[in-house]
Amino acid sequence: VGRYEARRALVVDEANDIGTTYLRAQLLAEPARTTSLELLRDYADTAVAIADRVPFDDGFDADVAHIEQLQNQLWAAAGDAVRDDPTGTAPRLYLETLNDTIDIHTERVASLKNRVPEPVMLLQLAAAALAAGVLALYLIVLGRSIASSLLVTMLLIVILFVSFDLDRPHRGFITVPAAALEQVRASMDEPPAATGP
Repeated sequence: VGRYEARRALVVDEANDIGTTYLRAQLLAEPARTTSLELLRDYADTAVAIADRVPFDDGFDADVAHIEQLQNQLWAAAGDAVRDDPTGTAPRLYLETLNDTIDIHTERVASLKNRVPEPVMLLQLAAAALAAGVLALYLIVLGRSIASSLLVTMLLIVILFVSFDLDRPHRGFITVPAAALEQVRASMDEPPAATGP
């Protein structure tokens, strides 16, 4: 549950950082302003796409690689903005939030790849099967009804299912919502709120 909550929080943090970077990019001078705004829209699209990908598959890796390319392009445009206005406040504030956006993306990708190791999952399955088997044997020796054994087995299955489902944020019934990223991306379709210098 802790990993699940951390993943949800990272989605919101990434959405906030992308949104702040987008707002600050609006204050840059041309051509860095237009370049950065376009790149950030693409960045947000890809961040939303990552939310629907399963880690360790080709689509996930391609989206992560694309974001890394966009980060390099954004950083280059930010460098141009600082070079063109070395004493200006807007380029420096933009660099700060762009750096935060890059950092939070790295944290989010790491959290998506952080899974319970397979040996631990297999150990859970083996222990649950052993516990259900021992209980069934005990009840059979006593001549009791097998209904209570079935009830305990079903409870173990539900607990294991929920544990495994929480560990896979893109599959199953319990998924990490990307609503915050989607809202930020939708806000980028509106005309920029600020004009550059």
